[in-house]
Amino acid sequence: MHLAIRMVCMLPLAASLLGQEATQASLHGRTTQGRETECPLRHTSVKAAISGMVARVSVIQEFQNTLAEKIEAVYTSPLPHDAAVDRMTMTVGSRVIVGKIKSREEARAIYQAARDAGRVAGLLDQQRPNIFTQSVANIQPGDAIHVEISYVETLRYEEGRFEFVFPMVVAPRYHPRRVTDAARVSPPLTPEGTRAGHDISVEVALDAGVPIGNVASPSHPVEVLWANASRATVRLKDQQTIPNKDFLLRYESAGGKIQDGVLAHRSAKGGYFAVILEPPHKIGAADASPKELIFVLDTSGSMMGFPIEKAKEAMQLALGGLYSQDTFNLITFSGDTEILFPQPVPATPENLAIARLFLNSRSGSGGTEMMKAIRAAFEPTVGSGRVRVVCFMTDGAVGNDMEILAEVQKVDPALVKLSQASDPATQIEIRVLLRDASSATLDALRALGFTMSKPPGSDLQAGGKIAAGKLVELARLNAVRFVIRTAPSAPR
Repeated sequence: MHLAIRMVCMLPLAASLLGQEATQASLHGRTTQGRETECPLRHTSVKAAISGMVARVSVIQEFQNTLAEKIEAVYTSPLPHDAAVDRMTMTVGSRVIVGKIKSREEARAIYQAARDAGRVAGLLDQQRPNIFTQSVANIQPGDAIHVEISYVETLRYEEGRFEFVFPMVVAPRYHPRRVTDAARVSPPLTPEGTRAGHDISVEVALDAGVPIGNVASPSHPVEVLWANASRATVRLKDQQTIPNKDFLLRYESAGGKIQDGVLAHRSAKGGYFAVILEPPHKIGAADASPKELIFVLDTSGSMMGFPIEKAKEAMQLALGGLYSQDTFNLITFSGDTEILFPQPVPATPENLAIARLFLNSRSGSGGTEMMKAIRAAFEPTVGSGRVRVVCFMTDGAVGNDMEILAEVQKVDPALVKLSQASDPATQIEIRVLLRDASSATLDALRALGFTMSKPPGSDLQAGGKIAAGKLVELARLNAVRFVIRTAPSAPR
């Protein structure tokens, strides 16, 4: 008869909490007679392969059952909260267990049945978004245990800097009495003055796809071996490093201009590729595309006070960021709609001063008649050649929200962009493919000069030439599904 001993493995806790340092990550157990024992964690190996913005991480931890009895081990580890775990294997002696994804209840039932039957079995369970628990039953005396978890995650990116994080600690937390799984997410703390005793190795194969620089870890000493300007291997300098804190790796894009790269991958499931476009750290006026910025501000009663003041503050900052080649306009609405300039105007000091005075005079009062402002904001400036950006500031407290969304969806961005880039008088040849068009839509197309046709086996079509200045009218016909344009013809 073998005693069934339940063993619990916990990765170390944050050393700064409760005045105690991190515990050793090991398998702790207790017999039914109350005798405690230990199955130590020998080593943790972390290998990450970063391709562009995606990291594939493999974590292997080695344990050993030093007892003369079979054990059941429960192993708790932290992982990134947004990681997708897609593979788990446990090697116990000569036996390899490959995990299968099941519902929590079904997986537990399968595991418990195998355990009670005396078979070697494993279970991976997510306790929290960033805490996973693995169980393995009926580990024979003297057997070595290898646990491997594999997951994928996207890197963090902010202000030109990439960041990869591998968590090494499970932070202690307060548990009210109603928490029923506290033991599974709260490893024991070691006494003050002691620390975790197992070692860890970390290796990151970095393929950024574009040239990078300033590769460093603010948490651990590392060595960086460069293959070329975009590829490097990063390792912990001390392979016996004790995991008392999370491992952080940061690096930056190296160029001051737009960079591009292509990463390719092939597997049994097929081929994949990723295109990377890395913006420069800073963009000056000479490099920026001219834009047309339309501000729409809700000045209704529900925006009174703090909301409208913060909206005005944000708009003032945006006005200050305009370049001389940009144009802008201000639209406000409450019970009615006010438009500052008849057309968007250049961002000159004089025009910006008028806009700031207009903005400062706005306050919250009245109703929220949004539709007229929506239509005014989407009325393009024909032939401007600028990128049009509509900045809409509102609390959205209206009952006709679906009607407003439907109005926005009527506008075909491709036609609006074409109308902005062309001279208003330019005649453009258009072929429109229609599906389930109403008689009103067909009448509107005929009024714009289109003729109808229906080739065999095709949808109903409308063709003709239209002035660029009337493209917006075409864009508002929401029955239009596809628009194909030939080369523009000269003005008549």
